[in-house]
Amino acid sequence: MSNEAVAAAAPESAPAPEPLPHGIGSSLPAADARAKTEGTFPYAADLWAEGLLWAAVLRSPHPYARIVSIDTSHAREMPGVRAVVTHEDVPGSPLHGRGRADRPVFASDVVRHHGEPIAAVAADHPDTARMAAAAVIVEYEVLEPVTDPEHAFEAEPLHPDGNLIRHIPLRHGDPEAAGEVVVEGLYRIGRQDPAPIGAEAGLAVPRPDGGVELYVASTDPHADRDALAACYGLAPEHVKIVVTGVPGATADREDQSFQLPLGLLALRTGCPVKLTATREESFLGHAHRHPTLLRYRHHADAEGRLVKVEAQILLDAGAYADTSAEALAAAVSFACGPYVVPNAFIEGWAVRTNNPPSGHVRGEGAMQVCAAYEAQMDKLAKKLGADPAELRLRNVLATGDVLPTGQTVTCPAPVAELLQAVREHPLPPLPKDTPEDEWLLPGGPEGAGEPGAVRRGVGYGLGMVHMLGAEGADEVSTATVKVHDGVATVLCAAVETGQGFTTLARQIVQETLGVDEVHVAPVDTDQPPAGAGCRGRHTWVSGGAVERAAKMVRTQLLQPLAHKFGMSTELLQITDGKITSYDGVLSTTVTEALDGKELWATAQCRPHPTEPLDEAGQGDAFVGLAFCAIRAVVDVDIEIGSVRVVELTVAQDVGRILNPAQLVSRIEGGVTQGVGLALTENLRAPRGLVRHPDLTGYALPTALDTPDIRIVKLVEERDVVAPFGAKAVSAVPVVTSPAAIASAVRAATGRPVNRLPIRPQAAVVTGA
Repeated sequence: MSNEAVAAAAPESAPAPEPLPHGIGSSLPAADARAKTEGTFPYAADLWAEGLLWAAVLRSPHPYARIVSIDTSHAREMPGVRAVVTHEDVPGSPLHGRGRADRPVFASDVVRHHGEPIAAVAADHPDTARMAAAAVIVEYEVLEPVTDPEHAFEAEPLHPDGNLIRHIPLRHGDPEAAGEVVVEGLYRIGRQDPAPIGAEAGLAVPRPDGGVELYVASTDPHADRDALAACYGLAPEHVKIVVTGVPGATADREDQSFQLPLGLLALRTGCPVKLTATREESFLGHAHRHPTLLRYRHHADAEGRLVKVEAQILLDAGAYADTSAEALAAAVSFACGPYVVPNAFIEGWAVRTNNPPSGHVRGEGAMQVCAAYEAQMDKLAKKLGADPAELRLRNVLATGDVLPTGQTVTCPAPVAELLQAVREHPLPPLPKDTPEDEWLLPGGPEGAGEPGAVRRGVGYGLGMVHMLGAEGADEVSTATVKVHDGVATVLCAAVETGQGFTTLARQIVQETLGVDEVHVAPVDTDQPPAGAGCRGRHTWVSGGAVERAAKMVRTQLLQPLAHKFGMSTELLQITDGKITSYDGVLSTTVTEALDGKELWATAQCRPHPTEPLDEAGQGDAFVGLAFCAIRAVVDVDIEIGSVRVVELTVAQDVGRILNPAQLVSRIEGGVTQGVGLALTENLRAPRGLVRHPDLTGYALPTALDTPDIRIVKLVEERDVVAPFGAKAVSAVPVVTSPAAIASAVRAATGRPVNRLPIRPQAAVVTGA
């Protein structure tokens, strides 16, 4: 037998086990991944308590009406009903709201949108609660709703605070400047719903001290606690919020209208009360993306360099303010996109109507203007006979340039590099028009169109978003890190909403302290506040607080060793659970150095301050910016107007990759959400009435609608003012992908495509 045959026949030694992912930069899996996969993870809808009652809410069937009377007597007399509450039973402030306290807990004299809460019931069975809520008799005087935001300026006030929530006039440069080439456009963006797959639910439990505990999927528990306590007439320390598992959040977990009735009923009955919202209640109750009307005029010179941008932006806030003022600031500030524009004159308004409420959804404000300014860039390229990507490259923003708000871009802004990356990536192959070759027609595997009517289009989108709060928002987070018996615990009120904070916190502590086993404690309002979980703030602010606390514990751990060997702690390093000195004299394990001691430290992280926009829309309003470039390839059946997104090629500046697998999933999720916004998602509300508030009438993209997503470049140019140098990653692809898809449909059809989602008639080419 040959030597080769002997070697082949010999038993192989068992392969060494691969080391587990560890520290920053590794794809550490989420601690709750297995429980969520197996269906054993406890969400709010799974909670139970002894003596549980069930809640139901009566909601207005009208978008605008005066309440003449409310009769709860029939509901109170029903067997099994324990309490019925209306506006008369709110002991504290009758108003609440995330951005501004202008929304009633229960409508009292007037209802301002379809689905507004009027009364709530607690009963011993969920069916009884629903029937009792339906038995509350409300007499209405129906009024004519204001549903066109342009009519809100002249309409009678819908709210004591008036119809205008905010007006921002941005003035930058020379108003007399003009270009040789001018293009104009009118654009409309529809109403996107967060559409949470997991049920919105909560449990309220009364406390012996007269307070109440709420178990809810809150993303900002301290803000919710303070608002609820004010409405309940209690001190904040008598209201506790315990955050249950959040099944993802893109705004839908931030609405207090589901939380307020729970605590009120628990206080009234002295029993635990649970509410699980139906799908219809979710669509009627929580905030949506702002429907937006945008008018644009771009001026450019003969080479296509931008000279001036003029725009009017009108956000439909719905019945109440919520976060509309913040969304408007983003829309106005980013109205010109990631382009150098020496002269910009933007008018922005957010107004109240009788439409469903609008609020925070990923990329609010920035997404709407991205669709418009990218359409303008396509129009400009067409008028000049220029390549759309080349035209964009002539105008892109870079570090050191100035935004129309007057703020200098100090963070990395590799926009040109991102655009070049997606532009140069090979295009997907064209399908062959032969009977033997099966390929997906627009409309799905059984597409109704004919292959001969299909046109392929390639389009581009460049997007930008801001990170953290803006305009003087105090962004601060507190974290505590404890180490005992070789196990580390992180206490931080940063809520895990799917963005991966708990995984990041474990990675930070692993890398800083060399401890493998790291636990992140559940979140409640007994901990110091950490703020809302949006715009990448927990990666930046809460992650920064965890890092600082871990470094303080590291100093406590290394100080005795450094003193013993007569060296500074900077000369010691921790790697793979071992402490070593620069000269090799000292070598011990972290466990030995701990020697049974418990070490702990608490730290805060607060980014550098920002300032509000002034009366001319000028000011350093943003802490940091993130950018993205996407190339879209679509197939369009120009006879029936159906669209299939074939491929989306993505390049993004991420600052630093903290968890590769997590980062990729966040980008892919954001891109997919943008596909829905571009093609299918539009919560229709004719005359203020929400039509088809269910997942049959509201078309979410499925796996069959998701295109190939090619992430071709991730630019790791660290932002020096951010902990770890990382940037937020999930919002900017949501902002950019709808604009890129619309650009590709324009390329395929030659049609203007000035509305999102894209309607079939907008993609039909007559006489083709």
